[in-house]
Amino acid sequence: MSITKKLQKVRPSLTQWILIALVGGFLVGVFAPSLVPWLKPFRGLFLNGIKCIVAPLIFATVVTGISSAGSFRQLGSMGVRAFIYFEVVTTAALVVGLVAVNLFRPGDGLTLGHTLNDKVQAAAQTKMSFGSFVEHLLPHNFADAVVRGDVLQIVIFSTLFGFATLSLGSRAKPVIDFSEALSHVMFKFTGYIMTLAPLGVGAAMAASVAEHGWQVIVPLLKLVGTLYIALIAFLLLVMLPIALAFKVPVIAFMKELKGSILLAFATTSSESAYPSALESLERLGVPRRIASFVLPMGYSFNLDGSTLYLALASVFVAQAAGVELTLWQQLTIMATLMLTTKGVAAVPRASLVVLSGTLTMFGLPLEGIALILAVDEFMDMARTAVNLLGNCLATAVITRWEGEPLRPKSV
Repeated sequence: MSITKKLQKVRPSLTQWILIALVGGFLVGVFAPSLVPWLKPFRGLFLNGIKCIVAPLIFATVVTGISSAGSFRQLGSMGVRAFIYFEVVTTAALVVGLVAVNLFRPGDGLTLGHTLNDKVQAAAQTKMSFGSFVEHLLPHNFADAVVRGDVLQIVIFSTLFGFATLSLGSRAKPVIDFSEALSHVMFKFTGYIMTLAPLGVGAAMAASVAEHGWQVIVPLLKLVGTLYIALIAFLLLVMLPIALAFKVPVIAFMKELKGSILLAFATTSSESAYPSALESLERLGVPRRIASFVLPMGYSFNLDGSTLYLALASVFVAQAAGVELTLWQQLTIMATLMLTTKGVAAVPRASLVVLSGTLTMFGLPLEGIALILAVDEFMDMARTAVNLLGNCLATAVITRWEGEPLRPKSV
């Protein structure tokens, strides 16, 4: 029994398997490129698995997130203020992400162009007018939107569906129960698909190295650096001015929350730090009625780090694929992500599902996801820490907006 327990302790985690597969794929691509044709199907298998998750997961999480408010009346002024704050800060995160990826261009030097067919190239180069964009917001058939993987239409339909269930109150309880059950099932299903991640990552890395040389790893490291720079810029240019404007005691705030932030960084899960963060906010003087309402709401509707990452990663894949997105196309991506990230819970790897749907909508190759997975753990730590910090700041800001003082009980 003791030997079994010891073996379980040393058993590699999924993240470690992904890193092992990354190194293995790199070595295969350099020293045994003849094996690549045998590995490529596993890349496609993994990507197909990710793609099939998108529609049901987004529908379930958006409906569940909206219905969790209880009723429009229960939202009240605090809920409205929270949603306004979430929307403003999310937009700022998207802008910072797009500026960073266009400034540093981490996708240059990583070629995915061979995966694009004529249809995809035409879709990526299509310029959508404002009128056609408005007409495109709602699907003429929801099933058709699911088949085409049109994330924007799926999200808008799901949002309106969620509002409808919220307005019906108890009469919509069976639908809400079904949506909650579906979201749990889809997250479990996502976990099953993620077991294929090492194979997908290894195959993608082997194929890229075999076709383009070992230099393919350089843009991935540049991607990680670009994300960290963008997140730091977001903290200094957006979150710090907000904290000062609402008279949040920054030093006491950071001292009290540093343990929770480090926990989120180390575990790549905001949920693991939720209990300690809630206690820390109450010690900072945030009333329980505000903390217990705004903080969990932020976990679904205010993922600042993940939102910034998704904007950056989407354009990164386009750059790697040799597709120059116009300003209008990037703004459309921004609008799509602004909606898509609302309601998707802050669970590990959920952002990859959103990213895959966004890439599909804009005709970009999903192979980029398999490569991003190779360094995703390093990016996930940073964006998760920013997610938690952003939600804690949102709770403090709403407290001040509600006219409540912040009186730290300890620092």
